[in-house]
Amino acid sequence: MAEVTIRDVRKNYGNLEVLHGVDIDIADGEFVVLVGPSGCGKSTLLRMIAGLEGITSGTIQLGNTVVNNLPPAERDIAMVFQNYALYPHKTVAANMAFSLKMRGMDKAEIKSRVDNAAGILGLEPYLDRYPRALSGGQRQRVAMGRAIVRDPQVFLFDEPLSNLDAKLRVQMRSEIRALHQRLRTTMVYVTHDQVEAMTMADQIVVMHDGNIEQIGSPLDLYDHPDNIFVAGFIGSPSMNLINGVIKTGTNVEIESHGTRLPCPAIDRLADGQEIVFGIRPEHLELADKGIPCTVSLVEPTGAETHVILTFGDQDIVAVFRERHKFEPGQKVHLKPDVSYIHVFDPASGKRLS
Repeated sequence: MAEVTIRDVRKNYGNLEVLHGVDIDIADGEFVVLVGPSGCGKSTLLRMIAGLEGITSGTIQLGNTVVNNLPPAERDIAMVFQNYALYPHKTVAANMAFSLKMRGMDKAEIKSRVDNAAGILGLEPYLDRYPRALSGGQRQRVAMGRAIVRDPQVFLFDEPLSNLDAKLRVQMRSEIRALHQRLRTTMVYVTHDQVEAMTMADQIVVMHDGNIEQIGSPLDLYDHPDNIFVAGFIGSPSMNLINGVIKTGTNVEIESHGTRLPCPAIDRLADGQEIVFGIRPEHLELADKGIPCTVSLVEPTGAETHVILTFGDQDIVAVFRERHKFEPGQKVHLKPDVSYIHVFDPASGKRLS
């Protein structure tokens, strides 16, 4: 096992810079998820750690070794891809053993490692099968087993669940997390799905346009987003962001679409200052007075009901555990929980509260 240290890493394709000086510290044995929208640079960064992409400048260090110029085979990493990339003419056991055979490892040691990985992943009944006789989830387990047998310092996962159906994704999320808890090996995982990031990570690295927006634990990012981008990206449904203007008096309030909203006391706020008011969907409740909204769409999920509403020219979302009966076009008022209000600067995007 090893820590991963990334310092001022940049990546250019010609005149186009796609990573703009990235700094990340990944502790030994930590599960870190790189998350962000398509094109943010997360997969490029993972491939640079693996040695599949060159580094324009900066350093990547695995343990005590700077690996900038080391080929992938000498980095002691194992990578699991979105595409399982299994040999169709080899059995499960042969697929898992292939890299060890290429190293010239002793047959008894190969069998021991394959049997151990199969036991961890529940693949013992399938060792003699070919990939065509496996489900998508089983194939992904084989790909993971192929990585485990190498006993690497670092595991790298590049969106490994994207090809699975919704139920299998949930199952495999749990299995990968359980695998990490058992192996305690450093893992770096790339996904665009923030639910995967929230449920799996020790630390989340939120990326956007080649920059790191925030690094922290899942609940730190959820409860204390540094800026508007993180607030809107982390959480499903995402945070409601409402444009407003500060109004001061006996109480500090925000005015939006002619409606006064409560606001936490912040020294830096001035009367007339434009801000963005943020509130999570689960921190809104029905009330006699509050934000006047019109119901647009109701989405029952079973345990919760998601309600999309219009407020002025903006859409907002509320989540209720109770089973209220809503109808499209219905007028309601929503009261925000003052203790969970966020205030952002619209110019810089940074959180003020």
